[in-house]
Amino acid sequence: MKFSFNKLFILTAVFSLTLWTSCNIDEIPDPNGTSLEDILEGASASELQTLVTGIESLMGQEIGFYYDVTSIIGRDYWFFTGSDPRYTGELLGREESQLDNAGFYGTRPYFGRYRTIKNCNILLEAVDNAAPGLSAADIAGYKGFAQTIQAYELLLASNLQYQNGIRLDVADPDNLGAFVDYDAALTSIMSLLDAANQSLTGSSFRFSLSGGFAGFDTPETFSHFNRALAARVAVYQGDKAKARTALAESFMMAGGDLNTGPALYFSTAGGEVSNPVFRPTNQADAIIAHPSFPAALDPMDARNSKVALRDAALTLDGLTGDYDVVVYKDLSDNIPLIRNEELVLISAEANIGFDNAAAETALNVIRTQNGLDIYMGATDDASLVDELLTQRWLSLWGEGHRWVDMRRYGRLGDLPLDRVGDDVWEQMPRPVSEN
Repeated sequence: MKFSFNKLFILTAVFSLTLWTSCNIDEIPDPNGTSLEDILEGASASELQTLVTGIESLMGQEIGFYYDVTSIIGRDYWFFTGSDPRYTGELLGREESQLDNAGFYGTRPYFGRYRTIKNCNILLEAVDNAAPGLSAADIAGYKGFAQTIQAYELLLASNLQYQNGIRLDVADPDNLGAFVDYDAALTSIMSLLDAANQSLTGSSFRFSLSGGFAGFDTPETFSHFNRALAARVAVYQGDKAKARTALAESFMMAGGDLNTGPALYFSTAGGEVSNPVFRPTNQADAIIAHPSFPAALDPMDARNSKVALRDAALTLDGLTGDYDVVVYKDLSDNIPLIRNEELVLISAEANIGFDNAAAETALNVIRTQNGLDIYMGATDDASLVDELLTQRWLSLWGEGHRWVDMRRYGRLGDLPLDRVGDDVWEQMPRPVSEN
């Protein structure tokens, strides 16, 4: 089946949340004649497929802002552009600057997540009222898919907002749920993942997914993705036992390809959406690696491939960098949702204080597969946490993790400040339209 994201009239026109208002539906007439009522009452299998395809497409929209914001604040990289000084000003806390609750860098990644969540709610309602022909297993498959995606998007929103809290219940735009704090959000996200995984058990997929989900496009393999997300949430909660259980049911393979995992699909084909984080090298508008990253890499470390030495250093706003970010090599590169490398690192984290030998073994998997010698440092809990955070930084660099990791370990103060007066923000402000 040829997979295309370029004709999503229903999802992008009728059901999308606006970027500038709270969770309301922007009801633009669909040029093909399908209405919201048609979908919610008596949807056909082909219409449900359009909803699924649209949900995948929406996951990729505004995601570039999420990675830029988390990576800039987390000092993975800088974004040098002459067109908008906020990337090197407000996001880095320059001098007296503050984050703007109406700024695009906060509103777009936040509402991008809720657009997907809302469309998952539409899919869930449509499946319950679909035209005859769906089996109970089919219905469970749709629900397992939609709830897993909702959990993923809620987690990203929570990463941005942290203690500001997020809304969990947005099914009824006229009666939105209250904001819940970070801990309550993680608890609810885990419950949603568990419910989704229960739905996936014994279900069937009456729909197709893009090539980004190759290897994770059946109920069983999608469940492995679900459990991988559960392991991530569990370590965020500090529940190491739950993380170990979830990992055992995920796709983690200590000796496997570290890049294995489902991903957001991008393409340069006509009408498709291309990778929003990729930038060509040696440009004036550039994603520049924070100097701390190449300086930390051993010359033999395979993770050197994430940066490329520029023909000439680039300076902007008092910042100078020599390396372009090349985590993604092409506009058609997919963006991972979660990778085997992260799962091995979660295994290390989940075993620190429980089985330090197992934690060290997992860390050595990361080190040796990236061309380094095994870890020879102390094996007490504190030393292993230091090594864990170093390997998470190097392995997951540019993927939006360092800011979250340093925050949850109370180490934001350890992130480098590049100019006098710079700040490291703890969280993004709640978008103005949510106040």
